[in-house]
Amino acid sequence: MTVVFSRASAAVLAAMALALVALVGPVPGSAVAQTTDEPQFLRLDIDQVTPSAVSLTSGPVVSVTGTVTNIGDRDVEDVWVRLQRAQAVADSATLRSALTLDQAGYDTVGEFEVVSDRIGQGDTEEFTLELPLRSDLVPSLDIAEPGVYPLLVNVNGVPEYGGQARLDDARFLLPVLGVPAADEVGTGTDESTDTSGATSLGETSAEAREKAFPAVAPEGSTPVPTTVLWPLADRPRIAAGVPGSATDPVRLVDDDLATSLAEGGRLDGLLRVAEEVVQNEQQVGDAMCLAIDPDLLVTVANMTRDYLVVADPADPIGDAEPGTGTDAAISWLERLRALSARMCTTAVPYAQTDLTALAETGEPSLIESALTSPTEIIDTTLGISSVSSVVWPDSGVLTEKAGTMIAANGPVTALLADDAVQNTDAGAAGVRISGVDGLTASLFDSAAGAALAAMGDDPQTPSYVPESSRYTLTDDSTTARLQDALGAIAWPALNSSSESASSAGPDSLVLAPPQVWSVSADDAARALSMVSTLMKSGLATAQPFQSMLSAAAATGSDPVASLLTYPEQAITDGAPAPVVHEASAQMPRLDGLEDAFVEDPQAQLTPSAFTAPLRNDMLRSMTLAGRRGTDPDAAAAVAEQRATEVREAVDRMFDSVTVLAPGGVFTLTSEQSPLLLVARNDLPVGINVRLHVDVPAAMDITDIGPTQLPPRGSRTLTVPAEISDSRKIEVEFALTTESGLSLGSPTQVTVRSNAYGQILAIVTGCAGALLLFLAGRRLLHRFRGEPDPADERLGEK
Repeated sequence: MTVVFSRASAAVLAAMALALVALVGPVPGSAVAQTTDEPQFLRLDIDQVTPSAVSLTSGPVVSVTGTVTNIGDRDVEDVWVRLQRAQAVADSATLRSALTLDQAGYDTVGEFEVVSDRIGQGDTEEFTLELPLRSDLVPSLDIAEPGVYPLLVNVNGVPEYGGQARLDDARFLLPVLGVPAADEVGTGTDESTDTSGATSLGETSAEAREKAFPAVAPEGSTPVPTTVLWPLADRPRIAAGVPGSATDPVRLVDDDLATSLAEGGRLDGLLRVAEEVVQNEQQVGDAMCLAIDPDLLVTVANMTRDYLVVADPADPIGDAEPGTGTDAAISWLERLRALSARMCTTAVPYAQTDLTALAETGEPSLIESALTSPTEIIDTTLGISSVSSVVWPDSGVLTEKAGTMIAANGPVTALLADDAVQNTDAGAAGVRISGVDGLTASLFDSAAGAALAAMGDDPQTPSYVPESSRYTLTDDSTTARLQDALGAIAWPALNSSSESASSAGPDSLVLAPPQVWSVSADDAARALSMVSTLMKSGLATAQPFQSMLSAAAATGSDPVASLLTYPEQAITDGAPAPVVHEASAQMPRLDGLEDAFVEDPQAQLTPSAFTAPLRNDMLRSMTLAGRRGTDPDAAAAVAEQRATEVREAVDRMFDSVTVLAPGGVFTLTSEQSPLLLVARNDLPVGINVRLHVDVPAAMDITDIGPTQLPPRGSRTLTVPAEISDSRKIEVEFALTTESGLSLGSPTQVTVRSNAYGQILAIVTGCAGALLLFLAGRRLLHRFRGEPDPADERLGEK
């Protein structure tokens, strides 16, 4: 790395600048920014920042290492980089907006340094920039007090066939918890720096050597009570449309979870970091609470036995092969049981369900599965008593309708972003929600939450982030996004509420990463290390999760309430409308079918266990996992496919219970002969059905009442019938539940009676009357002593 300028004195610098302009044209500092409409030639990535957080014990020099890659269609010459700084962040909103400032806002600048004379297409060059925190002799970051500072690395170059331009930049936050004491650059151990001659302040080098920059500690302030949510969740993995079974193994759409649970995987790393903190950092452990997705726990528990991975997620009951993660699942689940017994644990809504969409369906069984069942699943699976009466929506925001839904069964605290409510006192840790009886909210730091969500290899922008602060996260490296998170964690502690604080900070700090957090174990550990450093520095103190909830619940009697706000972005990020429609249409059918099933204490498979997977599948289709990531359309397509699979599975269940018609024509031997039908149940649970008959007026069918069909069996139905017509009659039979839901397909039966019915009665009556007439006539002739004409004719023969 070559230093282009040597600022030994202002005069020398001025002379050199004039000479350069005269001889070779504009210096890099005068480069024109590359506009977004122009093709991009270079990409700049930050790989390492040392120290990642400045403290009283760190070195006085900040070093930034990175790479410049030519991603354009031509070579780029004269590639230079420079480190710049903007003003310290003054409020939490600026933590994010400062990263979108024009580079002119980063007005404290270092010197340009050469990366390469030429970078060819597809080539990459490394660089390292160093600037002291403070100096009167050379360019520095000029950081004289603690705070969070936005830094920018600017890269200039000259593309072939073009002029000099600013081709890219990278921004990140540098938390300064304390400014370390330092000698002037050039004194002490750094003897390579030329300090001869006069300084820019007119001092001699000897005078400069006698100077020293004293340490600057953070202003005395009240340690901010800090709570950390530690999410363990994953996107839905169980294949949709497969009802419960007592014997069949669970089916997954892929085997990625096996990798995630195994050593070195994402979920293994998150669990390992939590284990190490509880073991070695008791104060941080006291501030943490595991937030576990019950859907993940159900999936992992099923993986501890034999399980299958389907070949095609769109065909959940098709070909499948055995999964490979059984051993990893067993180990991970045992570790989680041990850890959850030692620290705070709570459940999140099932499968990151969109609570706003759930409230729109209004389906009680879905609501119970999403909000009530999770605590039971966590407690039963892990053998603990988890923290209840709290709901953490994955979006961090709620509508009033959703708030009413979660508070329907009694007082509850929602964990929301601090900008998800209005009319809130700055720094308030909890509020009472207006318009919803029994609902209070504990507020997490939205700036820190957004920065934590940006970490990892699948960054996301939460719905509560305002439009003005949204940008493409993948433009920044993982290191830069880690720095942003460290800065966002540190800012509230450096600006906690106190009389001497220059900027009002929060009364408490709640750190809430996204529930499906793609962070690596190393970066997660560094985030917690920042919390540990803040606590050891006296800037923060542990606030147990239960204490945080108690403080929020205590606001339930406050006279002042706050309104919920629901950003437009949350609607965009929410469950797709077709999925919500399917949930509203299919859940009443599934609930009605479950009500018709027979509870058999001796059976391995209960009705609820049979239908629960489909209900959970519908919750999974309303998941917010992936909806805020880099490909939300793909996540929406998966959700709609899952909802379709549920509808088709419910249809198959209804079609599995039907009535079978006899072949040919059904012939009755008399007017009141019974009809014999067969009702068949192909489901693995028993069901109560009724026979619905559509007959013409000439036929009367007696209602046989409810009939119980055995699991995977059939039953003959004897249906009393009375017919008054000898013609063929078309009769339609169908099965329904007792509530009237149609089962299977209707069956048409042709019925014919051998009885003559009314005609026979008339003929018989006429014949009887004629017989009486003839007998009476004969008796009359005998009484008169007259021969009967019929006898006479018989005699003549």
